[in-house]
Amino acid sequence: MHPDFRQRLTQGPILCDGAMGTMLDLYEYSEPPHELQNLKNPDIVERVHREYIEAGAEIIETNTFSANRIRLSEFHLEDQVEAINRAGVEIARRAAGDAAYVAGAVGPTGKLLEPVGKLRHADAREVFREQIRVLVSAGVDLLILETFVSLQELDEAIAAAKELTSIPIVAQKTFPEDGTILSGSFPLEVVEHLIGKGVDVVGANCTVGPQRMFSIIRGMYKDGVVLSAQPAAGIPTLLDGRSIYHATPEYLSKYAGELLQAGVTLIGACCGSTPAHTRAMRLVLDEFNRQAGTRPEAEPAADRREREVPSPAIIEIAEPTAPEHPAELSVFARNIGKKFLTSVELDVPRGLDMSTVVDGAQYLKKFDIDAVNITDGARARLRMSPIALSHLVQRHSGIEAMMHLATRDRNLIGLQAELLGAHALGIRNILLVTGDPTKVGDYPQATSVFDVDSVGLIRAAAAMNQGRDLLGNAIGQRTAFCIACALNATASNMDGEIAKLEKKVAAGAHIVYTQPIYELRTLEEVLRRIEPLRVPLMVGLLPLRSAKHAEFLHNEVPGMRIPGRIREQLRNAGSSAAAVGIEITVDFLEKIKGLVAGAYLMPPFHKYDIVPRILEGAGLLQPEQRKR
Repeated sequence: MHPDFRQRLTQGPILCDGAMGTMLDLYEYSEPPHELQNLKNPDIVERVHREYIEAGAEIIETNTFSANRIRLSEFHLEDQVEAINRAGVEIARRAAGDAAYVAGAVGPTGKLLEPVGKLRHADAREVFREQIRVLVSAGVDLLILETFVSLQELDEAIAAAKELTSIPIVAQKTFPEDGTILSGSFPLEVVEHLIGKGVDVVGANCTVGPQRMFSIIRGMYKDGVVLSAQPAAGIPTLLDGRSIYHATPEYLSKYAGELLQAGVTLIGACCGSTPAHTRAMRLVLDEFNRQAGTRPEAEPAADRREREVPSPAIIEIAEPTAPEHPAELSVFARNIGKKFLTSVELDVPRGLDMSTVVDGAQYLKKFDIDAVNITDGARARLRMSPIALSHLVQRHSGIEAMMHLATRDRNLIGLQAELLGAHALGIRNILLVTGDPTKVGDYPQATSVFDVDSVGLIRAAAAMNQGRDLLGNAIGQRTAFCIACALNATASNMDGEIAKLEKKVAAGAHIVYTQPIYELRTLEEVLRRIEPLRVPLMVGLLPLRSAKHAEFLHNEVPGMRIPGRIREQLRNAGSSAAAVGIEITVDFLEKIKGLVAGAYLMPPFHKYDIVPRILEGAGLLQPEQRKR
């Protein structure tokens, strides 16, 4: 009989097994999900376990990493949670006997938690509780919660485990391949956070190879903390749809020695590893024990770390250097609350020729317009990237852009990459929206991504303003975004619209842009309802050019409501309707200019010359501006 696992941890390093999925693929049992093989081909799963034990593993993980209800539902197997997990434990127990500990493997749900995604924290915890209850009742010796990107999701898995059992818990986060993160304080913050949750072992696994894992572990070291490390076998390449890993057993075992020197107690390998890798690591661990005395406790981990000398092959990651002059807020952002702001939406044409956009921006610059709005494929129409166009406008006109960015066309990685790129190009003002579905646009067959909605994207931008990405990973320095969001002031469900706005402001929005408004009572009701939020408002103004234009907007464009009296007024105006539309806008702006932070004008069809006419009519142009 092997000793209690917690007692075993005090006796020195312990070797975990390697990848199950990699071995099933090699044996050509690759039908997804791998966990289904617990029911269909238990003999091959047991064979893999035995090979790892024969290679020297003291811990084998059950073939249950993705066996939670949400992951299994992707294969219509959500009703097989208990059967798959129980079989996974029974197979591992048969293979292990008294030769190895059986760890119940638990991975993430694969979904984003609120407020970034749609999965509620309570629902995630229940999903973990369902799986862990089966693993514990089937007789695992410990739990390994692994490959969690989100610390919040890992918290829910830990909470579920603690509610159900007192057996040991290993909690492992996965870190991205990023030098800034690895050289910063984030890994240690993760350790301190997880230790506070009452787990026995904390560490990292997957995503990165042994070299980067070494850097992570050095950053995670804390005296008295039991660390784990299970690196992947390098970075994979895709061949015929399969991930192929290239790190040899010798290479992985070399860094296993470095990880042991850095203070790791539970060591193993992840994706791409095989029993050959485990066998090579066993030799290194045995040699480590021999040199340290029969047990590593003869030399405290802290002392081992003090004498650690990194291998010359290891790439040292320099501490990021802070910029001499941190990024500054935009002029637009600095003027919020100090002057009446004006923002004008530019009409973005198809194709490559953006001269009309640049010309419009240059014209508006003469009247001291504070920003020009560059939309992101509005109505799901194919248009130039708003980042590229915003950069062109700022460079050639000198006026600041308010760049729109929709969540429709990019996944969570791409959206954050776009934000970083925009900031690097000098774009500081961003209006973040969910975007129209592709089915209403030029390419109805195109995929609408929507990994997150506008609230999630606002949260990402706000995190970058704090120097981190959406999941809390350091990005090296803070951005300086002025974050705007949208509000439909005439939504059919205003309670829902206001509730959504509350989330946007809580996520980090600095200013609100409304859809076009035409009635004072509508604006007053909006102001009343958002007053507790204490957020500045830019009121949307779209001058109507004809009765037909008004009817189209009112009846065919979501979020637009043109009062009946205004539509009637335009019908009666006949050929003078465009002039009447401007008068209506001027009259409305004159009434509201003392109530809001600014005006967001949307002149139709490149009619930018009506902007100074409207501002002048409302008394918002200085005498010297009128002469330009």
